[in-house]
This record gives sequence, structure tokens and C-alpha cells, in this order.
Amino acid sequence: MKRLSKWIGLMLLLTGAISCNKEFSEPFFLTATDFSMGGSQSWTAGFSDYSTATDTSLFEFRKGLSTLPAPLDTKLQGFRLQGHNRSDDLFMYLTQKVTGFAPNTKFNVEFVVELASNAPEGSVGIGGSPANSVYLKAGASGIAPAVSLVNDFYTFNLDKGNQSQGGKHMLVLGDISNGSSDSSYKFITRSSEGQVLQATSNTEGEIFVVVGTDSGYEGLTNLYYKRIQIRFTPANK
Repeated sequence: MKRLSKWIGLMLLLTGAISCNKEFSEPFFLTATDFSMGGSQSWTAGFSDYSTATDTSLFEFRKGLSTLPAPLDTKLQGFRLQGHNRSDDLFMYLTQKVTGFAPNTKFNVEFVVELASNAPEGSVGIGGSPANSVYLKAGASGIAPAVSLVNDFYTFNLDKGNQSQGGKHMLVLGDISNGSSDSSYKFITRSSEGQVLQATSNTEGEIFVVVGTDSGYEGLTNLYYKRIQIRFTPANK
């Protein structure tokens, strides 16, 4: 736990500015995205892993900047993602394009994500736990994330794995338990420490980062992302 706290603290400290006007050849930190101060900062949201056979309104999709819920500071904002998992496998995600990399170059990518969750530890729900069956994932790729309709099913194009399992392009950071027995909103922090994810920039020197939840809980999940921090390190260093 001390090592995790030290690593997260280092990420919080070393969030210096990133230049998008040169090719990166040394380790660097992507400036932290702090939604609490307002502004989406070029992050966009999407949903996948659900069928056209179900009325879309029943999924209760919500996305975008929103004031934080009580008992959190309602004067601040978060990036809200909400969905009702009618498909037993709903994926809700945020993505951002990062530019300025040397083309076709491999990087190690690390994440720290802070968000507000009201899902109690050990809770029970339809199909699984509202806390322990909703998995927070983070990943990166030189391929732009996209959702396409395949056989009446909205499918995500990157390999994110399925629920508790990660994939080629995404790691599991943990679940969304708020760490308590009550359903009030609390901030939680998850990181990729101890895991290795590599991404290769595309021919334009771009890497697309993705953060989201892969749900096995067949109910409503409503989250507020506060901060996303990402470190890229050349894989040959």
C-alpha cells in the first residue's frame, strides 16, 4: 500500500506540461486532466456492447460534464458516465487523442484514475455486484477507438477483454467499489501499477488513450471521473 501511495503521489507531482510540437524521445508525463475545474479537455465519451433489440432509452445513457453529487463538493465538476446495463456486458468509456510522438514507436503506458462511485463494497445486484462486478479499465493504442454495428450489436473495435479480463489494448485497474458499506458517493483511485501495457504510435505520431468500465452488473451505474493521469515511457528505455 505504501508503494502504491508513493507511485500515485509521484504521478500527481510530475504532471508537467506536455509539448505537442516535437517528437518525444525521453520519458515524460502527460499533463493531468482534472475535470473538477471544468472543461472536457478534448475527452469524448461512448458506449458499446449492447443490442439494437433493446429500446435505447432503457439504457439511460448520460455523458458529459456535470456537477458532482452530494455529499461531494457540488461546486466542482466531474465527467459523468451513466448507463443501465440491459445487455449484461455494457462498456462505457472516455477517450482522448494524444499527439506529438515519434511515428511507429512503442511506449509503456501507465495510468492513475480518480473517480466518484456510490457502489458499496460487497453489494449484491442483478447478475453481479454493483461494485465488484463493474471493472475499471484503461488502455492505449495507435488505432482510434470506435463503435460499429455488427449483426445488430454495437461493438468496440479495440481489444479490451471481457469484464474481469483485460485485453491486448486495455488493462483492468480494479473494480468501482467505494470501499464502504453505504451507497454515498466517495472518491476512489485506481492505478495500473505492477502491470505492463505497451502501445505503438501510428504513422501520424498519435496514441489514443481509453478509460472506462466493463460491467457484469445488470443495473444502473453512474460515475463521475475527476482526474486521469497517464505516463508514457519509450519501451526501449
